Amino acid sequence: MKIYTLTICVTLLFLTPLLKAQETLKPRPSPTAIVTMKYEDTYVKITYCQPHKKGREIFGKLVPYGKVWRTGANEATEITITKDILIGDKPLKAGTYALFTIPEKDHWTIILNSGLGQWGHYNYSDDLDVMRIRAEISKTDVIWEPFTIAFEQKNTTTNLVMMWDETKVTVPINFIIN
Repeated sequence: MKIYTLTICVTLLFLTPLLKAQETLKPRPSPTAIVTMKYEDTYVKITYCQPHKKGREIFGKLVPYGKVWRTGANEATEITITKDILIGDKPLKAGTYALFTIPEKDHWTIILNSGLGQWGHYNYSDDLDVMRIRAEISKTDVIWEPFTIAFEQKNTTTNLVMMWDETKVTVPINFIIN
């Protein structure tokens, strides 16, 4: 009986950390997403987390107008570019940048920032801004439950699009730099 009790105690001793580890592996409410695209030898990757609408009023309420937003949930969104490109009409050097936005009712300001590895926008510093551009918004035909980033590729140009609720933001990217 003593050996049996000892075996159970030792087994529980080794299994307890594994059981606790299982608790920490629960899915995140705003899961990580990665979107990529390639044009010739230029590769673009965006890593972000997808919050969901869940019946909430999004822009102007959950995401306030006129304030810096992490552009997703959890960690700040990051974009990696392997070659120099144009975003809007502004040149951007190859590299990795945090992507923040300032939503407004009629447009968004897109911010590329050199401060990487941030949780949210709490340590955001405009001193680290590499670029700011104005992006147009439009209303979608459907309600986007998860915040979604995608690429609409059209030869040498691509639109980076961000959609959530009934809002679509379009940011032109050009791969040919003269």
